[in-house]
Amino acid sequence: MNSTATSPIPAPAIARPYHPVRLLPGLMLSAALAFASIEISNNNWLQAHGMSVLTIAIVLGMLLGNTVFHRMGAQCGSGVAFSKQNLLRLGIVLYGLRLTFQDIAQVGMSGVLIDACMLMSTFGLAYFLGVKLFKLDPDAVMLIGAGSSICGAAAVMATEPVLRARSEHVTVAVSTVVVFGSIAIFLYPMLHGLHWWQGRADFGIYIGSTVHEVAQVVAAARTIDEHTANTAVIAKMVRVMMLAPFLLLLSAYVRRRQPQAKSPTTASTFASRTAGMPWFAFAFIAVVACHSLWPLPAAVNSTLLSADTFLLAMAMAALGLTTQLASVRRAGVRPLLLGGLLFAWLIVGGAVINMALSGLF
Repeated sequence: MNSTATSPIPAPAIARPYHPVRLLPGLMLSAALAFASIEISNNNWLQAHGMSVLTIAIVLGMLLGNTVFHRMGAQCGSGVAFSKQNLLRLGIVLYGLRLTFQDIAQVGMSGVLIDACMLMSTFGLAYFLGVKLFKLDPDAVMLIGAGSSICGAAAVMATEPVLRARSEHVTVAVSTVVVFGSIAIFLYPMLHGLHWWQGRADFGIYIGSTVHEVAQVVAAARTIDEHTANTAVIAKMVRVMMLAPFLLLLSAYVRRRQPQAKSPTTASTFASRTAGMPWFAFAFIAVVACHSLWPLPAAVNSTLLSADTFLLAMAMAALGLTTQLASVRRAGVRPLLLGGLLFAWLIVGGAVINMALSGLF
C-alpha cells in the first residue's frame, strides 16, 4: 500500500467497529443523497440521455465529498463505509430480481454466446491493454474492464469488494462508463441506419451485448423501434446475469495471486481460501433462480426493486463521498484512453461477433 495515500475520512472513523449509533449519521447522509438522486433522475431530459440513478448518486456524492464532507468525516465515516461495503452487497443480491432464466430463451443460444464472447473478449482486451500497454494499476484495469464488458457502474461496484480496490479507481472506472456509454446513446441509432448492417443480425442483441449501462441500452434502443428496445433489454439482462460467474472466477484469480503462508493450519487454510469469496454472488444466483421458479407478486417485486435501487444509490453516493478529485486527476488520461479503446472494440468487434454468431443456432 502506498504510504503517501491519504483518505478523505479520518482513520479513527474507519477503524471503529460498526455500531448502530455510529452508523446512523453516515447512513442518513448516504440515504439523503440517494433520495435526491432518485428525484433528480425523474427528469425527462436526463432519462432520455441515459443518465441513471447510480450515475447521479456518485456525482452528488463527489460534489459533497470534495467540498464540506471533510468537516463531518469523523461523525459520518462509519456509516458511509457501511453503505459503500455492506449495503452494496445487499443491493447486488436484490439486483437478481430483475432477471429470470426465462430471459435466456428469448434471445436464444446465439444471443447467450454473443454476450459471453463480448464479455470475455472485452475484459481480456482491457487487461492486456491496461496492464501491458498503459501500465495501469491492475485493480483499476479490472474495474474498467468489468464496467465495459458487463453492466457498467453496477458491475464496477460489484467487482470492487472482490478486489478491495481504492475509491479513486472505482470512480475512474465509473467515469469511463458514463462518458462512452453516453456517446453510445447517440451513436448506435446512426449505426442502425448504415446499409452494411441491414438484414445481417438483430440490432437489439447488438445493442444489448455492447452498450455499457442498462439505462443507456434503453435510451439507445428506444430511438430505433419497440422490437429493438425489447430485444436489447433482454440481451442486456442475460449479460448482467453473467456477472455472478464472472465474480466467482475473478475471486479465484485474486486468491491465487495473493501470497499464502508457508505452513498454514487446516483452519487458516480454509479461512484464506474463503476470505475473498464473493458470497453475495451465490446469493445473487439464488435470487435469480427463485425469481425464475417462483415469481413474486408484481407489487412486491416492484417494491423490492425500488429498495434495491435505493440501496445501490446509497452505495454510489458513499463512494462519491470518499473519493477525492485530486486522486482521480492523478490517474491521468490513460484510463480514459483505455475506456476509449474498449468502446471502439465494443462497436467494431461487437458488430463482427454479432454478425458471425447470429445465425449459428
